Amino acid sequence: MKLSSKSDPGVSALGPVSSGWKTQGISVLPGLLLTTLIAAIALGLDRLSSLHTLNPLLIAVLLGMGWRQWGVVPAAYRTGIKFAMKRVLRLAVILLGLRLSLAEVMAVGPWGLGLVTLGTVSTFYLTCWLGKRLGVNPRLAQLIAAGTSICGASAVVATNPVIEGSEEDMTYAIATITGFGTLAMLTYPLVGSLLQLSPSAFGLWCGASVHEVAQVIATAFQNGDLSGEVATITKLSRVLLIVPIILSLGWQAQRPDHGSQPARPLPIPWFVLFFCLLVGVNSLGLVAAPIKAVVLSGNQVLLCMAMVAMGLETKLSNLTQLGLRPVYLAGLSWLFLAGISLAMIYLSQI
Repeated sequence: MKLSSKSDPGVSALGPVSSGWKTQGISVLPGLLLTTLIAAIALGLDRLSSLHTLNPLLIAVLLGMGWRQWGVVPAAYRTGIKFAMKRVLRLAVILLGLRLSLAEVMAVGPWGLGLVTLGTVSTFYLTCWLGKRLGVNPRLAQLIAAGTSICGASAVVATNPVIEGSEEDMTYAIATITGFGTLAMLTYPLVGSLLQLSPSAFGLWCGASVHEVAQVIATAFQNGDLSGEVATITKLSRVLLIVPIILSLGWQAQRPDHGSQPARPLPIPWFVLFFCLLVGVNSLGLVAAPIKAVVLSGNQVLLCMAMVAMGLETKLSNLTQLGLRPVYLAGLSWLFLAGISLAMIYLSQI
């Protein structure tokens, strides 16, 4: 019996799917090349003696932001930039697992997890409460609360469909959170030095209170590898809290006064699981030291590419279009989370 192409979906679909993959691959190239070029410049500037005190990740963010403010980013580059900001960053975070061992993870301990949980939950609900007092749109307040307390723009994007926020709300929330997260990258090292925080305490503070995963990495590694590693572990444990918070928001949205809505899948941060897997592999000593050194060296390039992409996606002029109340809310929310986390860490060192 002879089968026609219509009777076999796989035959007819093979060509278009293959073509689609190729098209998508080509579309990300311009943006990836741009982020790679700027990342290489950042790594080169880091080698200069006059700039050696700055971390290349922070240099990469600043170069990306500078390009966005004073240069032009063609539309053809946006796909690759977003790819670097999401996929490349997640890969880089996964590979950071080769820096860590289970012994270092255990060093964060119940105290660190308790601090993260208390800071995240209290900040989320305080922000929602402050939003009502300031007269901010409740959906916008919830997006700011999620972005500040959990993991920045990715938490905003994950939360928006659950609460049925508008694209405008999402844009405003991301703009304010990016702005204050960038401010954290510049101010945290100064505060940490002034208070003479230990490397592990500084990393714990960054992981517990800085917004984006990328911003946490850029901030904490300025104080050395130990701070960066502790911050990464702390931040990723904080990212996991997105699940119970979105469950709570979803339950509230489906109450009778909000109408009946179909169930939505939860955004599971799978890259966190792969990160933990590599930590386990590294703890067992299954990766030879020379191979690990090469991978981590290449991972520095990936991290810089992601930082450049984040800078290229940051438009400072957006903050001037929001009005003052959402900015006040995002600022107060950030200061509360930074303050309560720092207070608990600082008092534990006395």
